[in-house]
Amino acid sequence: MPVQTLIEHLKAHGAEYRCLSHPPGFTAQSLAHHCNVPGDQVAKTVIIELDGRMAMLVMPASFRIRWDRMMEVLNTDFVELADEADFTDRFPDCEVGAMPPFGNLFGMTAYCSETLAEQPEITFAAGSHTEAMQIATRDYLALAQPVVISQGFLRPGARRPAWLAGRPGRPRKAG
Repeated sequence: MPVQTLIEHLKAHGAEYRCLSHPPGFTAQSLAHHCNVPGDQVAKTVIIELDGRMAMLVMPASFRIRWDRMMEVLNTDFVELADEADFTDRFPDCEVGAMPPFGNLFGMTAYCSETLAEQPEITFAAGSHTEAMQIATRDYLALAQPVVISQGFLRPGARRPAWLAGRPGRPRKAG
């Protein structure tokens, strides 16, 4: 069953939603596959530590975080992936990795990718690895009130910007 707090929040505001049951999926990409939804319409929730406090990043399933740009966008010197042990108590009714993208319900600011915010509807994990919810994006934005950001994310396989086109990738250090 989806997180009761979330259902109550959606009902209290008259938002329409659909609950979807699916085979176990432990990534946003597998959720997209099981629910037969394009990856750009599946919200991946990532918990970060931002200057000593927890925050939530919400992005399409296929996206990754571009940490250097994320630091610029969030105007901070310190941002990193949060340790699960540090945030699981904030999501008492959720399985780890299946947190819904409503930071405001869990005492944290959410930052949402502009690409996701432009989709007609989004699908997201609803507190369990076997249940998801679908909601109109306009309702998600109104109810979750995330800060929408246009940079800090990377779509794997995306073409390099023209100004980077002839440059080789950075060498990796061993160790």
